[in-house]
Amino acid sequence: RAGLAAWLAAMASVLVSAAVAMEMSFRTVAADWPRLTQDLCRSVAGNACTPEVYGSVLYQAGVTVLAASLALAGAVAAWRCARRVRRSRAQTRSHARAALLVGRAIAGRARTVMLEDPRPAAYCVAGPPAAIVVTSGALAVLDQPQLEAVLAHEGAHLAHGHHTLATLTRGLAAAFPGIPLFARGAAEVARLTEMAADDTAARTSGRPALAAALVAIATGAAWPSAAFSSPGVPAGALAAAARAVPDRVERLLRPSSPARSAAIASALTVVLVLLAAAPPGLTFLATR
Repeated sequence: RAGLAAWLAAMASVLVSAAVAMEMSFRTVAADWPRLTQDLCRSVAGNACTPEVYGSVLYQAGVTVLAASLALAGAVAAWRCARRVRRSRAQTRSHARAALLVGRAIAGRARTVMLEDPRPAAYCVAGPPAAIVVTSGALAVLDQPQLEAVLAHEGAHLAHGHHTLATLTRGLAAAFPGIPLFARGAAEVARLTEMAADDTAARTSGRPALAAALVAIATGAAWPSAAFSSPGVPAGALAAAARAVPDRVERLLRPSSPARSAAIASALTVVLVLLAAAPPGLTFLATR
């Protein structure tokens, strides 16, 4: 959770800083347009920028076009992000309705359905209506405690709003492809939300059952939970697994010590404070 907060704060700080910079620029334009154009000209051409240059109609028109283009680019990026978020939410709702319509309900589990598919998979889709989907292939390789662990994992995603975080961060990455932080942040948020859901499921179902379930779904073969009762992953268990699964299983079987977790949380708290304070600090310094 602390890692998620740090990444989200970093991404938010970029947006807030950009908004502060735009607000300051518009305020400067309204207060002293001639001085702004002069400073801009001299920052590029130095002493070669004479009053005849920055006072000319052609130069003033060019600066105006540049300012309008930057404002338009920002508006287009915001529109692309909003459109991506709307489309993602519409597709999610449509898939949830279809899954609830064609899937077979799992007894004792509200809005949890089984779809006939030999490929092992389990996932959730946010609503309304929300749904948890498990394929017949997954049921074939999971025992009951492992299935409970998987359902607890997916339920944690829905309960904690992880879909919203994923949708927003992917929208930012798509809208601002020139900012590496957003692309990396979207991937890290997806990875960390999986680990956060793992933590929730492990508290109710136990780490061995969840680790065995992850490996069983990733490899398509049944694994007894007892094989994961001691630290270390059984040889060959992850040969066909997705890239994120080995890290998650190792993390479940080798949890950090309380002291190390507290130290990491403290360090991330400091980072969060610095990220939150950066935009207001920039605004204060700019007004001095």
